Amino acid sequence: MKITHIETVHVKPRWLFLRIHVDTGIVGLGEATLEGRSRTVETALRELEPMLIGQDPRRIEHLWQTMYRGTFYRGGPVLTSAISGVEQALWDILGKSLGVPVHQLLGGTVRDRIRVYGWIHAREGETWEQACRRALAGTRFTAFKIGPVPASRFVETPAVVDDIAARVAVLREIAGKAIDIAVDFHGRCSGAMAIRLARLLEPYQPMFIEEPVLPGDTEGLKHVARSTTIPIAAGERLMTRWQFQELIEQRAVSILQPDLSHVGGIFEARKIAAAAEPRNMAVAPHCPLGPVALAASLQLDACTPNFLCQEHVTLGQDYLKTPFTLADGYVEVPRGPGLGIDLDDDKVEAGRFDGDWQTPRWSLEDGSFAEW
Repeated sequence: MKITHIETVHVKPRWLFLRIHVDTGIVGLGEATLEGRSRTVETALRELEPMLIGQDPRRIEHLWQTMYRGTFYRGGPVLTSAISGVEQALWDILGKSLGVPVHQLLGGTVRDRIRVYGWIHAREGETWEQACRRALAGTRFTAFKIGPVPASRFVETPAVVDDIAARVAVLREIAGKAIDIAVDFHGRCSGAMAIRLARLLEPYQPMFIEEPVLPGDTEGLKHVARSTTIPIAAGERLMTRWQFQELIEQRAVSILQPDLSHVGGIFEARKIAAAAEPRNMAVAPHCPLGPVALAASLQLDACTPNFLCQEHVTLGQDYLKTPFTLADGYVEVPRGPGLGIDLDDDKVEAGRFDGDWQTPRWSLEDGSFAEW
């Protein structure tokens, strides 16, 4: 079995799918989306292609090492996102060639269904309370994530702080205590503000606070974590096990959030989860991406003992022949071969675009740059 060529396609709203073709007719699917940089990732894929053409796609670890180490310069979100998409597709090929799902190749399932969480956003003209009631009306979820933190100064006014806390309070009152709430700070706060906010949010018992400070500030994460009883989650903007090593060794967070389209792929995320398991750290994969990335994440979730909850923004109605189905806040473990999905070619063609998606840019009142 040999790789013959790689095909890429950008689809709306911002996703980069790839297909790896082999000489037996099997096609492996992957997603190499890097928000705002997917066209750059596509170039990286073309640069990796000579390392892959003619190779046996079943030598996944060997090809990963070759792609990661073989260009002299290592790491970074562009390279590892490209590698992630390729790696997902290689596992899809291997699973399809053997007629088994990827999770079977990684040790088999440890659960029968996978918990996922939804998002709550206020629509135009909608109050926050109305948004919460709409999301929770007949809800199919047992957990939601919200992003109540605006573009923030180093120290914010009491009015801003109180408004953030009030939003969480409103959701908790409407949801009751049977629904989990996760609060995404998105790295917009200083460590000092994150600590102040965490103390105000403690009465509402969030499932976790995500990215209270920017990635790379391990000491800052530890400082916030030691100041609150709320579990801290981070890792969506970290790549490979090497960048996660410090968080794990120093127990800087309670929950790791590798993104399988950035971190290096399925097996790389599995290695990270395994390193975290002896330290009683959970894994909640980051995935505000497309259905192929979600399918890869579900394969990991199915066989990972310390899995917590899965992020998603689509169940695949937009591009999959058979979308995932949600019941009581859970998705059944995929049982099909490989990633367990097939793209609907007509929908993919209808959703094709040039890949030009711009990261939102925020400013503070004085015109200075603010974290998105």
